[in-house]
Amino acid sequence: MSIWIRILRLWLPAAVAVTAACGITYLGVQQSYRMGLNDPQVQLAEDGAALLDAGATPLSVAGSSTVDIARSLTPFVMVFGADDAPLATAAVLDGEAPQPPAGVLESARSHGTNSVTWQPSRGVRIASVSVATTDGRVVVAGRNMRAAEDRIGAFGKLSVLAWLCALFGTLIASWVGETMVAKVERMGG
Repeated sequence: MSIWIRILRLWLPAAVAVTAACGITYLGVQQSYRMGLNDPQVQLAEDGAALLDAGATPLSVAGSSTVDIARSLTPFVMVFGADDAPLATAAVLDGEAPQPPAGVLESARSHGTNSVTWQPSRGVRIASVSVATTDGRVVVAGRNMRAAEDRIGAFGKLSVLAWLCALFGTLIASWVGETMVAKVERMGG
């Protein structure tokens, strides 16, 4: 049997294991970043809905400052009426209040809460959490995903580099091991 076939037979299982390990690691880190991205929005939306149920005004829940969601990483709050009309918002995009995708508010009313990622404009991705009040209003809290996506992208590049290095390292180790075995076999040992 050719030494290259023996090297390949030794290396292939290691390559599969390295690929699986790098893929699982990337997926775990990516999901951790993504799921953690919703934490402030959960608090803001739940607290906002509770305040509305206790009699607060939509403006007091949304706040009076504005957040340009294309540029800022600051979390924002929007309040929508039972008819999906915006009642108060801290969010602006291109000078106007953004509207969540179709079905988001209704889903929050049906299930009590709804978490979605949406893209209101090219290059702007928002992680949002919507919570319904007892009277059908919905509080939507969101924030721009840019920073987390940048970290995920950088980790992805690092993961690919680690994967390639591990593949090369296991190939070299397989080659060295099989070369040594071949020398021993030639020496009659």
